[in-house]
Amino acid sequence: MDTMNRYAPALRRIHWLTALLLLAAYLLIEQRNLFPRGSEPRALMVQGHFWTGLAIFVFAVWRVLLRRRLGAPPITPVPPQWQQWFAKAMHLALYAFVLVMPLLGLATAWSDDKQLLLPFTQLAVPALLPVDKDLAHQLEDLHGTIGEAFYWVIGLHIVAALYHHFWVRDDTLRRMR
Repeated sequence: MDTMNRYAPALRRIHWLTALLLLAAYLLIEQRNLFPRGSEPRALMVQGHFWTGLAIFVFAVWRVLLRRRLGAPPITPVPPQWQQWFAKAMHLALYAFVLVMPLLGLATAWSDDKQLLLPFTQLAVPALLPVDKDLAHQLEDLHGTIGEAFYWVIGLHIVAALYHHFWVRDDTLRRMR
């Protein structure tokens, strides 16, 4: 495939790395219940979720900056206008998700008096929010609700890519590999 019809290598790598990090964040937080509350393994799962979320945020910022500078290759053949609009809306929602969710998770942890420990140490990142348990519960509910909704959006993103690849047979998916 002509490299002019593909995303820049850095954008492709960040895309797939973000997908893996999102999977890891999901698995870490969902599997924490395998361990009893207050146990070291459970705390490690939660800390892993925090740091994975922050890594997602860093890569998302980097990706947005690169995408603004490098743009996106056109889809061949050009999809109908309604699909282009829907794809743009979907991508904006996905970018908002990977930028907002880590910050929301961090705000939840800090307002709940949870520590974000530097890996392999007992040193905590200083909290930038005061402890407010009511706010923490509201933020946690919002973080969870948005997270669950976006599992569906991410699934739709995957289904759309496969639809374009196997049904429409355009180069939508090939641009990202």
